[in-house]
Amino acid sequence: MQLFDLKTTYQLQTVPGVDQYNMPLYNVQIEGANPGTDIAMYPVYQGFLPYARIGGVSVGFYTQRGEFFQYWDNYIQPYETVGIGNGGSNYTVQIPFAPGVQNTVNQIPSGILRGHVDTTGIIATGNNVDPPIGQNLELAIPSTSIFPAVYFTSIDSTGQSRIIQDSGQFLTGNVNYGLLMTGANTAPFGYQELNGSQQTSGQIYTTTLNTFNYNTGIANITFTDPTTGLAVNIPPGQQINAQCYLYNPGIPRAILFYNNILTLRTVPDTQYLVELEAYLSPAAFLSSGQAVQFAYMCEYLARGAARKILSDTGDSEQFAFYEPLFKEQEMLVWKRSQRQFTSTRTYTIYAQGNNQGGIGNNTSIGMP
Repeated sequence: MQLFDLKTTYQLQTVPGVDQYNMPLYNVQIEGANPGTDIAMYPVYQGFLPYARIGGVSVGFYTQRGEFFQYWDNYIQPYETVGIGNGGSNYTVQIPFAPGVQNTVNQIPSGILRGHVDTTGIIATGNNVDPPIGQNLELAIPSTSIFPAVYFTSIDSTGQSRIIQDSGQFLTGNVNYGLLMTGANTAPFGYQELNGSQQTSGQIYTTTLNTFNYNTGIANITFTDPTTGLAVNIPPGQQINAQCYLYNPGIPRAILFYNNILTLRTVPDTQYLVELEAYLSPAAFLSSGQAVQFAYMCEYLARGAARKILSDTGDSEQFAFYEPLFKEQEMLVWKRSQRQFTSTRTYTIYAQGNNQGGIGNNTSIGMP
């Protein structure tokens, strides 16, 4: 229930060059001594409201991708030839329009968008680390939760198309290095490490092996067959192409909330404070060793639990008896929130709240 008491403010600090941020998750909670009774990761917030600020300034808030990208397009850089086949499978290439070295420690002049793993993918890992970081590709993440942003393509000696893409996962010790994987998103787990196995995590990634540096545009790639995991050769003279999303960073002025992901435009060039109104999901209080956050909900929750038990056991007579009592408690809980929501007058064209007719901030006196 989206109650007034559960209404709060969500804040995050942006990361230079990172445009997508997942809704945060509660950590796994231990309930009892048996591992089977653990409470899994769960979203901290039920959703976000249109009120949004970045750096203290109100910004546009969208929930429809079509409308958002109509004004804030993703510019896809055309295919660029970055290498020529020599009969082997491993190549070191560079995207020529990469931003190069950072101007400062925390600010970049331009950049290449990074791949992303959504909230469902983070949950699949069983480890609340966002984005996933390691020296091995996390194969538990379904391909449907991976959104690549950098691609390397070529044709092997048999005439078959070969694709390598970033995975939304990053190298331990340097999050500017993205781990690469074969592009075979034909099934939920239809991808693999560049020379590993679909069932085990065998590839050890380093800064010079199967990674992409988003700052310099340098990639070490190994073309492999996604079915067998074996390396495949690119014939001499065959082009190796790259495709990516190029951006000019700045102060974000719009937010898209979609698939439990916050997407910012433009891409931030440094740290900015993002503030959103949200409704809290009180999953932190599901453990029996903790108190319910708001005592007035106790009887409502208890009757709701009884209602669930009766419905599961098929005791329709007792269910019908308890239902009015459950609804009574539900209305009492809602009444507390409604008193708060209705305490502010609804704005009209004739009454717009404090400083009606003014412009700018509350110190404005309006225009004649």
